[in-house]
Amino acid sequence: MQARKVRILGTGKYMPKRKITASDMDELLGMPAGWVLKKTDVALRHFVEDETASYMGAQAAQAALAAANLSFADIDCLVCASGSMEQPIPCTAVLIQKAMGEQESGVPAFDINSTCLSFVTALDVMSCLVDIGRYRRILIVSTEVASNALNWQDKESAALFGDGAAAVVIGRSEVGESSQVICASMKTYSHGAHLSEVRGGGTKYHPREYTPLTENEFLFKMDGSAIFKMASKLLPEFVADLLKQASCSIADISLVIPHQGSAMAMRLLQKKLGISDEQLIYITPDHGNTIAAAIPMGIHEAISQQRVNRGDRVLLLGTSAGLSLGGLVLEY
Repeated sequence: MQARKVRILGTGKYMPKRKITASDMDELLGMPAGWVLKKTDVALRHFVEDETASYMGAQAAQAALAAANLSFADIDCLVCASGSMEQPIPCTAVLIQKAMGEQESGVPAFDINSTCLSFVTALDVMSCLVDIGRYRRILIVSTEVASNALNWQDKESAALFGDGAAAVVIGRSEVGESSQVICASMKTYSHGAHLSEVRGGGTKYHPREYTPLTENEFLFKMDGSAIFKMASKLLPEFVADLLKQASCSIADISLVIPHQGSAMAMRLLQKKLGISDEQLIYITPDHGNTIAAAIPMGIHEAISQQRVNRGDRVLLLGTSAGLSLGGLVLEY
């Protein structure tokens, strides 16, 4: 795979106003004190109060533009890369553009959705379009509201999630800059399609069919242990192939920024792949699982905390409903 001369120009993040501690979640779930923290390692997460996904996305986008010293007028394309939608039609990217006050701009806006891997997929696809000159600068926004689709009876999965948004501006690297997308890969094993899903809300289970008897069809359902078993089996070979494409080993990677699925998933990554604590960006304890926003949040935190420098190699890695595995190696 040919490297793409694409650079991260700026990042931004927005967290909802309502803070939910592990103790709060114990009460919401009706569990003994300390259960959520022990089970998930999530001490704090945020839930939306009066915010919408488009509002959060707009706030993160404005912060990313400011970090890049750009304005919306410098952007050629707006992509929403989220696993949840604000509404079925139009796509969330359109609503983010409107929330930014740019409804007359004409800037193309569309969504790319591969659930938890949406940001990685969007960065993979859109970096190609920047590299060939189709667009100069692209704003990628992941904004997630997980809290309103949680099934409070499914306590183990409900305890994991948080809301929030993150945004990244990408553009073509200048002559002499080393920044690039080195390689990317995605593999899907659809025999795991029903391990993580919301069945209702589409054409199969339309909202008009919503009744107390069908309520659970419209809520999130996940078989965490089955996903863990699949990922545990498939990830080592997947990562080995990806690193081979990048002509490097895990020791050559400065930072690994994974999807923050769960504490158990983080331990699996470290053990199976030989990732050190110094290499790992781990934001689960104060964010929870923010679906597709988790990886761009991790990028934002790595830059904000000065844990990554220009020229460093970074591995973005995760799984998503499908079951899909996805990864991307970039030189920051």
